[in-house]
Amino acid sequence: MASDASSGTADSVLNDPELVRKRNNLFIFLSGIFLTNAILAELIGTKIFSLERSLGFPPARLEVISGYELSFDLTAGVVIWPVVFITTDIINEYFGKKGVRKISYLAALFIIYAFVIIYFVTDLTPAEFWTNINATDPAGNPFNIDYAFGVIFRQGMGIIAGSLIAFLIGQLLDVFVFQKLRRITGNKMIWLRATGSTLVSQLVDSFVVLFVAFYIFGAWPLSQVAAVGLNNYFYKFAIAIALTPLLYVAHYLIDRYLGVKNAERVMEEASRESKGFF
Repeated sequence: MASDASSGTADSVLNDPELVRKRNNLFIFLSGIFLTNAILAELIGTKIFSLERSLGFPPARLEVISGYELSFDLTAGVVIWPVVFITTDIINEYFGKKGVRKISYLAALFIIYAFVIIYFVTDLTPAEFWTNINATDPAGNPFNIDYAFGVIFRQGMGIIAGSLIAFLIGQLLDVFVFQKLRRITGNKMIWLRATGSTLVSQLVDSFVVLFVAFYIFGAWPLSQVAAVGLNNYFYKFAIAIALTPLLYVAHYLIDRYLGVKNAERVMEEASRESKGFF
């Protein structure tokens, strides 16, 4: 079956109108999932939450870095970020470097657009009735909702450079490592190329975004950047392994949608066109 797939040329795929239609529909669907979660992760990523306390446990407080205790304090963006790198692996499998690069650049542009809009709307003069009806919190304490709105959303303005740099580097690394492993494993061992590429790319992503956003543009010490970066990476490491079965489910559904032989033709074409880092 592999030999049959390899004999299919790019022209034969493109000259099959029904396969082209299905492939385009698949790319649009996966792109929608990818873009929605990438933008949402950026917007909610300014919140740092305690995983232990959220689950009802006390913080771990492990002193693995001198001067800073390691508890599982994570950026809220990591909650949905696994959806992004799972979608990346699926796009990588069926659309190769071109597909991942296209959707990554689009995501970067949309994220910039989102933060430009946020920058302007936080400067708009609030309606008086809006500030009046939100003048106190549930406990009756004074509360400035317009100030809170600006603080929450404008925190993201400080991390946009770091997040975009880390995001693009991570995506390019992911597709490079993924395709290198695919040439070794062929159509087998999906878990190896998906998990391996994610672990390499997210190692860079987890630290670059925090270093640029909170060390260069913020006031975090390096020990805190390293500790939170380790937390985020350990979380992504665990989730990447835990969600591996979903990759097999996605492959099964996509293979049924495209047809097994057509899916193999599409994957082989994607692999052939995915040489080099850029």
